[in-house]
Amino acid sequence: MASEEANVVAKHPIEHLIDQSKYSKRVLMKTILGRSDRGLGLVGKRIIIGGWVKLSKERGGNIPPGATGRSTVTMAEDVTCWEIIESRIPHFLRSIVRVFIGDRGRPHGKPTDINIPAKNLPTVAYLLLNDGSCISSLQVVVHSSEAPISKISPIGTCILAEGVLKRPSVAGKQVIELEVEKILHVGTVDLAKYPLAKRRLPLEILRSYPHLRPRTTAVASVTRIRNALTHGTHTFFQNNGFLHVHMPVITSTDLTDRSDTFQATTLFNKAEKIEDSNVMNDHGAINIEVVRAAIKEKSNRVQELQRSNSDKEALLAALWDLQKTNELALQMEAREKSSPRTSFQVGKVDFSEDFFSRQVYLTASSQLHLECYACALGSVYTFGLTFRAEKSHSSKHLAESWMVEIDMVFADLEDLMNCAEDYLKFLCQQILENCSDDLQLDSKRIDKASIDCLGSITSSSFERITYTKAVELLNEVTDKEFQTKAKWGINLAEEHERYLADESYKKPVIIYDHPKEVRPFYARLNDDGTTVATMDIVVPKVGTLIRGSQREERLDVISRRIVECGLKQDQYEWYLDLRRHGSAGNSGFSFGFDHMVMFTAGLHDIRDAIPFPRTSGQLIC
Repeated sequence: MASEEANVVAKHPIEHLIDQSKYSKRVLMKTILGRSDRGLGLVGKRIIIGGWVKLSKERGGNIPPGATGRSTVTMAEDVTCWEIIESRIPHFLRSIVRVFIGDRGRPHGKPTDINIPAKNLPTVAYLLLNDGSCISSLQVVVHSSEAPISKISPIGTCILAEGVLKRPSVAGKQVIELEVEKILHVGTVDLAKYPLAKRRLPLEILRSYPHLRPRTTAVASVTRIRNALTHGTHTFFQNNGFLHVHMPVITSTDLTDRSDTFQATTLFNKAEKIEDSNVMNDHGAINIEVVRAAIKEKSNRVQELQRSNSDKEALLAALWDLQKTNELALQMEAREKSSPRTSFQVGKVDFSEDFFSRQVYLTASSQLHLECYACALGSVYTFGLTFRAEKSHSSKHLAESWMVEIDMVFADLEDLMNCAEDYLKFLCQQILENCSDDLQLDSKRIDKASIDCLGSITSSSFERITYTKAVELLNEVTDKEFQTKAKWGINLAEEHERYLADESYKKPVIIYDHPKEVRPFYARLNDDGTTVATMDIVVPKVGTLIRGSQREERLDVISRRIVECGLKQDQYEWYLDLRRHGSAGNSGFSFGFDHMVMFTAGLHDIRDAIPFPRTSGQLIC
């Protein structure tokens, strides 16, 4: 067999003039279809491609070269009678037929040769294959002599095939197609259970299948856009002298309201082990719940014997057994009441017994930790997960989200705003240049204005207004009634920010110098004593994408702010050390990466912007 395959390769060597995937020896479809001539210049080249069937058609087609009007079919090795019948049944009826017929009609044992009129069978399958490397699909022509048509044509089937590129034999939208000469792999699909067999499922339905939805054109397109944004992020910061630093996910610093944080603990595991160790009591009996269940069972036995009145000795024995079991239950209940209860039972947790011997959380922000490295290395950035336990079903909230955070030393608020504006413009330009096909698809199916929005960001200068001016502008609005009145001293609501970006200025707006009461303790206090050096960048249609601040470098001021905010200073002694030992004026921001994907792709729900969304009460895989 090995020598035979070697001869095939020797006679028909794979074309090496086309760039192959380095580790799989196949050719990515974007290498073919992404050319300016859409692959026409590659006609006659032999390649291996792999992908998933997006669409298929079956036709009688031309009889494969060398075949006669009648073809010999080998049962149980090539095409069985059942497969012949199956190939004549429309796709949507095959799963129903299988339910009633099952494997009947499928031959077992020694193969048998039969003659079948080739003209009565679908001899050619025209498959549109996509491998995820680009939005376009490649037409692949497979003759029944290479594989059973019924096995390769269902939507979702995975195929690895070798063949020659040629001009389409049938006129249509395709510029080039692959004439398959050898099928190397087929991953079949169970049509009765495959949820993506229907075309154009809404995004909200696809959320129920996060493990399969990347195979859809829309979600694959969003994923490529997300990849381009990731690449653009690293490119921008690396080109501007930033160092990438990994930050911890577990932290003892709680920067948010504790009701909105995920707690990390091993105490529940310990409690389970304690309970498991107390399963058997001193009498060798099982725990109290099991004893109570036994009492119920023994009582039923006693009642049954009393009704029959046939075996008095058995009744006496059952009564004695029931009495002893009741006594055991009373003893266990008394011991349970008198024994010390665990800290979980009384609602108090002794964190000194926990893994870290203290209370710790999943991080909601890496800003404080990042500052440690900025004070040693200069400009740094991190790209990682953050967690918020807010029980919200908002279309813009995730429990687990990706955040880009930066910190720059010797930089003030104006420097920070300039960096943030340049970063956003760079990302939008990168997407427009490198994801045009995906943007075109998203603009057709999701949001027609998405491309124009990206273009407007790259071409316009961001409006910069103080928080005080923003409140004044909102209070002057007469053509719209807000659900929450904008007044000085409160956080601006999303409806306020969106109005400023979408209606007032119709472009991104940077709002800066917020009241100190609504911003973190580490934001630098301004000379007026009431505002801090903070900034938010609000983008049309999405809202706030970036929040940042100039950090407070004065030890006495930040110590006072910690007290004002009701925080425990001992938790922040390590952070205060940065002020005690060679402090540097620095600034940083946090960038909601998933929100940027949502904005770029024109999505309406952030759950469609992330591969595996985690929200309150929803975690499928």
